[in-house]
Amino acid sequence: MTLDISGFMHAFVTLLVIMDPFGGLPVFMTLTKDYSEERAKYSAHRAARVSLILLTIFVFIGEGILKFFAISLFSFQVGGGLILLLIGLLYVLDITLGDDKDYTKDIVIPMATPLIAGPGAITAIILLVAQHGYWIPLIAMLLNLFIFWAAMYYARYIKRFIGEQGLEIMSRIMGLLLVALAIEMIHSAWSNLL
Repeated sequence: MTLDISGFMHAFVTLLVIMDPFGGLPVFMTLTKDYSEERAKYSAHRAARVSLILLTIFVFIGEGILKFFAISLFSFQVGGGLILLLIGLLYVLDITLGDDKDYTKDIVIPMATPLIAGPGAITAIILLVAQHGYWIPLIAMLLNLFIFWAAMYYARYIKRFIGEQGLEIMSRIMGLLLVALAIEMIHSAWSNLL
């Protein structure tokens, strides 16, 4: 099996922008602020493991789910693009939706899903599999999960190094890239249809 480098870079960057470890890091640090360092690292392991299971499932059966529900790739691409557009705008404008739940007992739910393996990542995985087959999105997803895990595992050191403002700036840049990616996804769907 030879790896298509440009296809891999496309899949890797797409998932990096959508999963956004820089945007997820402040959330992780907020949720684990009262944890010991050992407990925070254990939570990073669990969140990464649950995300790995969820995303791997969608790599292999995501297209089958679309076929089962008779959803065309065009509809999914436009719908996914709109979701990504909304997520990107929320990042850029620093808007939060929903209620503020107490996750002091277990942070796996907000971290693993919807933050890491959320609708944006699941949408991207299904579309990337349709474009590149299974292996390129799978390898890109594994590499991105490793980056996200490392960011959570070493969160306290990263925060000391770049500071909260640095994390916020990086998150806003990722949000802007996500908006552009979402528009490109919708444009690509219409171009393929026409």
